Amino acid sequence: MKTAPLLKAAAIALACAGVVGADGGRDGDRHKPIPLTVPKAKCGPHDRPETALQGQVPAALRAAGFKGFNCNLELVGQARGDGANWQTTQFKQKVRGHHRHDDDDDDDDGRHGGHDKHDKHDNDGKHSAKTRVCGYHGTASAARSLPGRTNFGVRALDITDPHKPTITAYLDTPSMHDPWESLKVNERRQILGADNGQNGGGGPEIDLYDISQDCRFPQLIVTAPVGTGADGGVVATIIGHEGSWAPDGLTYYGGDLRSRQYYAVDTTDPTRPKLLANWVPGIANVHGMSISDDGKRGYFVSLGSAVIADLTDPTKTGTNGLLIYDLSEIQARMPNPQVRLVGQVLFKDGSTAQHTINVKIGGKPYIIFVDEGGSGGRTQAGWTAACAAGFPPFGVARIIDISDETHPKIVSRLLLETNNPAHCAQVLPDLVGLTGFTYDSHYCSVDNRKNATTLACGYFNSGIRVFDIRDPRRPKEIAYYNPPGTVTASPGSNHANRVGGWVAGGPDWCSAQVHLDAKNGRLWTTCQDNGVLVLKFRKGVWPFDETTTPPGQQN
Repeated sequence: MKTAPLLKAAAIALACAGVVGADGGRDGDRHKPIPLTVPKAKCGPHDRPETALQGQVPAALRAAGFKGFNCNLELVGQARGDGANWQTTQFKQKVRGHHRHDDDDDDDDGRHGGHDKHDKHDNDGKHSAKTRVCGYHGTASAARSLPGRTNFGVRALDITDPHKPTITAYLDTPSMHDPWESLKVNERRQILGADNGQNGGGGPEIDLYDISQDCRFPQLIVTAPVGTGADGGVVATIIGHEGSWAPDGLTYYGGDLRSRQYYAVDTTDPTRPKLLANWVPGIANVHGMSISDDGKRGYFVSLGSAVIADLTDPTKTGTNGLLIYDLSEIQARMPNPQVRLVGQVLFKDGSTAQHTINVKIGGKPYIIFVDEGGSGGRTQAGWTAACAAGFPPFGVARIIDISDETHPKIVSRLLLETNNPAHCAQVLPDLVGLTGFTYDSHYCSVDNRKNATTLACGYFNSGIRVFDIRDPRRPKEIAYYNPPGTVTASPGSNHANRVGGWVAGGPDWCSAQVHLDAKNGRLWTTCQDNGVLVLKFRKGVWPFDETTTPPGQQN
């Protein structure tokens, strides 16, 4: 398929975006044109690499029962359970009085072992602190589940032994019943939080759990509606969907797609959450966000829906993109706090913006920005129209330079070969009969927001993809894992109860945050049909020499 002029222009603009900055080229190619798609990972001798395009599960493999692909990542532990849905989060906890083993003694940067003198030994000098790893993931609501389920809600897991991830508790309060994409831990205050995102928009409740004592068994602090006026805050109709903490844990921000608004909840007293502010961006809809370390900046998305007729019309601007807000008045708890738009970048080569991660790469500020829809949306007609216009048919992650917050600039797009419109004729036959999420990105994580070297993303049918982003203009793929298709449906998966979704033996939906562990060269996440997956990198592939994974710095 011939590339349309607009996409050619976009590719040329990327290639001519300027000399690579101080972070530099990593492979001596800084003067070469920047490729449209991310260079493919070089797999090991015992891997099961992809057989067609990068990210592709061809129609023939789907029909025969997909056996999975892996490159520089291998499965070491799994807990399928009832499956999973949209989001995961993690907490690492130091526990005194245990014998040491191979996974003990992560220090604060998550890379090298060692503690201070007070942590190394207890009174008899024979024990040391142990790092307990707890994970949490959502499952589908009762309305979305298949028959036969007995335990609903968020799963708490002990992942300390990576070979045996174990469910330890079920959280089934109103927001935890189905937190959608809002399930997040605040490390500083040791709180697990979510809003009521049931079926994409449940209600005004915020649920907060204490995980400070034993993270395997979260203790409910409160489940309370916000915006009613009874909380002492602003009165507004709030419906949950997405959410994220300010790093200090004193404010929880939400994205309400039903009311097309963002909102901020005061959690200073976690027993009495109250609504501080709400606002409507007025450009498009809302979704995810990330907040600066000082709480004064917010990096929110404008969730633009694809308008196919506008793709090739140069007079029509996009509505999908990044919005940077000044949150200083909220952070300072001023009366009637106002937010101010500082800068934005909008585009048409993607839609349905999902979330952001504010990072530094080589000391320079960037935003990792992720779409969950392609240029024409998430339908057969939309994919076909995007391809005809020469635009990427599926959602991708991208890296945005925010050195000048008033003028953010896209510096790279993490297109796999499946996302390249030049390959549409090879890719679209894979998706006959499907709708919604296929080869799209959804949720990404980094190793360390303060010094990001690595990006790990769920790309739905393309599986879990890991990238070297030390040169943000030239990201490179280093590993991937695409789990085998399941032959029976997982009753708690949102994939399983959708028209045009789960097919026996077809590829999974990998959609959740990925948790990287540099010390042990591992990651864990969920894919919706396969449940919890713990993966280990091939030796020498990852981590990089400068890689660290401090708690709370991945997303």
